[in-house]
Amino acid sequence: MSSKSESVVTNGAVNPVLVPKLRFPEFRQANGWESKLVGPYLEDCSGRVASDTELPVYSSTREGLKRQDAYFDGRTLLNSNEYGVVPPGCMVYRHMSDDGKFKFNINETGGEIAVSKEYPVFKTKDLNHVFLLAKLNDSPEFKKFALSQKAGGTRTRLYFSRLCEWQTLLPSSAEQQKIADCLSSLDELIAAQARKVDVLKTHKKGLMQQLFPWEDETQPRFRFPEFQDIGNWEEIELGTRTKKVGSGITPAGGDKNYKQFGRPFVRSQNVGWGVLLLDDIAYIDDETHASFNSTEIQAWDVLLNITGASIGRSALADKRIAGGNVNQHVCIIRTKPDELNPFFLNQYLISDCGQRQIDSFQAGGNRQGLNFAQIRSFTIPIPPTRQEQQRIAVCLGSLDAQITAETQKLETLKTHKKGLMQQLFPSPDEAAA
Repeated sequence: MSSKSESVVTNGAVNPVLVPKLRFPEFRQANGWESKLVGPYLEDCSGRVASDTELPVYSSTREGLKRQDAYFDGRTLLNSNEYGVVPPGCMVYRHMSDDGKFKFNINETGGEIAVSKEYPVFKTKDLNHVFLLAKLNDSPEFKKFALSQKAGGTRTRLYFSRLCEWQTLLPSSAEQQKIADCLSSLDELIAAQARKVDVLKTHKKGLMQQLFPWEDETQPRFRFPEFQDIGNWEEIELGTRTKKVGSGITPAGGDKNYKQFGRPFVRSQNVGWGVLLLDDIAYIDDETHASFNSTEIQAWDVLLNITGASIGRSALADKRIAGGNVNQHVCIIRTKPDELNPFFLNQYLISDCGQRQIDSFQAGGNRQGLNFAQIRSFTIPIPPTRQEQQRIAVCLGSLDAQITAETQKLETLKTHKKGLMQQLFPSPDEAAA
C-alpha cells in the first residue's frame, strides 16, 4: 500500500506526484503517474461499407456488442446508407447519450463487423487497450469529463475529436499491463457469473412455457406426477377471483412530499419482473397515507405496472411494503386466495402467455396503458386444485430465489471491481485537494 500522492520540489515549487492508493509491489518505488492527452495514443480506424454488406451487423450497447439479428428478435434494422466497419481489436461506442454515460466496446469477434456509420471507431497505440477501456467505462474521472461535454439540449455528444482532448493520468507501459491483467481476471469472473444468471433465467423461461398450457390447450406440456390424472385446466376471468383491482395516486406536490422514512410508496420503478426493486423506494407520512388509504398495500397483493415503458412487470408485495401505498402507474390485484394463489398469478402474468395477453390490449402493440376493466377481463388458466397452483408457484419461486442469489453475487463482484479501481487509479482531483 502506498499513499495517494507524494511531492517533489522543482525550482522551488512543490508539485504533487500522483500514485494510486494501492500499487503492485514492483512499482512502489516507480515514478508517479503523468497527466497526458489521450489523443496521441488513439488512432482513428473508421471505414465504410455499403448497406448491402455481408458483414454481420452489430449494435454497440451498454451490455456489449450485440448482433442486431439476435438483439432485435431476429431482425436487422433497416439501413439505406453506408455502415461503419469495426476491425478486430478496435473499440467502438455510441457518440450520443441521454444520461451522459458512454459504453466503449472492443471487437473481439475475430473478424470485421458492421455498425452504424455514426459510431466512432479507433484503436490504441503505445497504450494498453484493456487499461484504457477500464478507465473509459468505469472511472469517475472519465465520467466527469463526459458529462462536461453536454452543451445544451437533452443529449450529451462525445465525438472522437473531443475524446482525443481528454487528459488523464497514465503510468508506465509495464504498470498499465499489470493493472490490465488484474482487471481482466476480474472481468472474466464477472462474465462467468453473468452467464450463470442468464442460464438460470433462460431455464426458468423455458420451464414456464411447459408449466402453463399453451393457447387452445387444456393441459400444460409438463405436469408434476401427483397431478397427472386429475383433469383439465379451466380458463377463468381474473375479475371473478379477485377482491380488489385498483391503483393509487401521486401525492399533491409529487417528489416534494416524499420522506426519508414513513409509509413505503411504491412506484413503477419498484416493480421488476417478478421481484420488488426497493433500492430507491420513496416514503410518505401518515397524514398523506390517510388521504388515500383505500390504496393501502397488503402482504401478497400482486402489483402490476399498467402504464409507461415498464408496463406488464409484476411483483408480489411482502411485509417490507405492506401498509404502504402505490401511485397511479401501479395496479393492486388482491386475489381470493382460496381460489387463486397470488404467487401463481404473479408467475403467470410475467410468463410469455401473460405478456401476450397484455400486448393484446395495447393498440398497435405499443403498450400505452391498461385499464381496470381490461385487467379484470384477463383470462387466466388455472388447474383444478389449489395444490397444483401452489406446487407451480413454489417451483418457480425457488428458481427466482436462485436467480436473485446469483444476481447478488454478480453485483458484489461489480462492486468489488469498482472499489478496486478506486484504489488502482489515482484521481487528478486528489492533487487539488
